[in-house]
Amino acid sequence: MEHIAKYLDEVSQLIANLPQADIQAVIKVLLEAYRQGRTVFIMGNGGSASTASHFACDLGKGTSQPGRPRFRVISLADNIPLMTAWANDSAYRDIFAEQLINLVRSGDVVIGISGSGNSRNITKALKRAREAGAITVGFCGFDGGRLKDLVDYCIHVKSSCIQQVEDAHLVLQHLICVTLQEELSRL
Repeated sequence: MEHIAKYLDEVSQLIANLPQADIQAVIKVLLEAYRQGRTVFIMGNGGSASTASHFACDLGKGTSQPGRPRFRVISLADNIPLMTAWANDSAYRDIFAEQLINLVRSGDVVIGISGSGNSRNITKALKRAREAGAITVGFCGFDGGRLKDLVDYCIHVKSSCIQQVEDAHLVLQHLICVTLQEELSRL
């Protein structure tokens, strides 16, 4: 029971200390993308791939308002045949960057989720996104890794426990989508 209380206390502290100004900046970027009809691309590996899919679902459906345009959003972690084709024929580090080559346009938003901030396929895709003129956003943990210096906007969860970083990233995506839903209901 002691471990349960300790884990919950640590996650509570992480969430209480999330950088609110950075979260607000990301919400503004997403609102502007919505207003301009830009596409939002989200990617991650493992648990972060699950968060990317969940984020795309909540952004695409959860923020929808009757009679209004919807977010244009794609999780790059969801096309398993395309991901495995690139991993097999090229390299795993190419699975997201190669998808972006076909899809991303200047002004789109590309969100990379990486607990360590050092996932090579995420950092390569973020570099590709910047070359295309996209706005880049990162969710990271640990010390921020390479990701924190590659993105225009970063939300850094300062923990070295991957499970707690992933917990916080899921809370972040929910918080962002709930806030966007409220903002869009007032337009």
